[in-house]
Amino acid sequence: MLISVIIPTYNRAGILGKTLQAYADQNAHDQMLEVLVVDDGSNDQTRSVVEKCSRCFPAPLHYFHQQNQGLAAARNHAIREAKGSILLFGDDDIMPSPHMISEHAVWHQTHTEQSVGVLGYVTWAPEVRPTPFMEWAGMYGPQFNFGYFTPGMELGFQYGYFCNTSVKSTFLRDNGIFNESFRSYGWEDIELSYRLGKKGYRLLYNPGAVGYHLKHERFEDTRRRIESLYASWPTFAKTEAGEHFLEIWHIHTAGSARGMKAMVKKTLKPLKALAMPLLKPIIDTRLPLPNKIYDMVFYHYVTPFSVFIEKARQGSS
Repeated sequence: MLISVIIPTYNRAGILGKTLQAYADQNAHDQMLEVLVVDDGSNDQTRSVVEKCSRCFPAPLHYFHQQNQGLAAARNHAIREAKGSILLFGDDDIMPSPHMISEHAVWHQTHTEQSVGVLGYVTWAPEVRPTPFMEWAGMYGPQFNFGYFTPGMELGFQYGYFCNTSVKSTFLRDNGIFNESFRSYGWEDIELSYRLGKKGYRLLYNPGAVGYHLKHERFEDTRRRIESLYASWPTFAKTEAGEHFLEIWHIHTAGSARGMKAMVKKTLKPLKALAMPLLKPIIDTRLPLPNKIYDMVFYHYVTPFSVFIEKARQGSS
């Protein structure tokens, strides 16, 4: 099984160069058929970075340019061009570990069913010196939920992160590609995962396929990014996947609003408000705090998802 790596990019020439070098340094060149970079209308040095990397790249490195249409359209562009039997979706700021390609390949050789996809583990690159808050965000918080997964676990559609995911190309092309109505940040991968799930898609977690996120985030960066994701909810809300996601969210929030824990939260709410200004300044430090503290502080300051749901409901009525 030969792998086509798909990397959409937009105005990240510097980071893209590091990511491509990491693909060049893979220990499984014979399993990497090609790398396809789709430039979604960048106005930086993206083209020249790809051209420079292609001179000494161990596999064909293809560059495609399109007018800015969004992440979904960029990925679809590459899907149409890719020749591999396995499509590995990466991001321009997700740098593969030396064994990432081989880990995806081995799992597909083991799980040969056309409907099986593989999700690798994404963590922060050591060079960005992640804070304890960043570690929480990637394991249990708003970034990813890898801390809840176990090796080989089959994941629900809401965990269909297409930043380190491989799928069989035939299954993907036969059962649906990305919805290009998603132009802004977020939801397009979850929406596709839902549609594929209706066709029998099974996403398995392989923590050995490690990708390193080349990005440093402070508390406010994460808050703004999550609010940007929430703001793009109206597009997702119009889909069947969005309706099902909302059902799951309502069940979860209803459960957390009942029982002894809910009573304790309500009792301590006045104290919580007083504590927030004291806790927030230390969130970005290297002082490790309990996960519950990160959760409490972050979701105190971020605009609640329910606000964006209500705005979308009023906008559609």
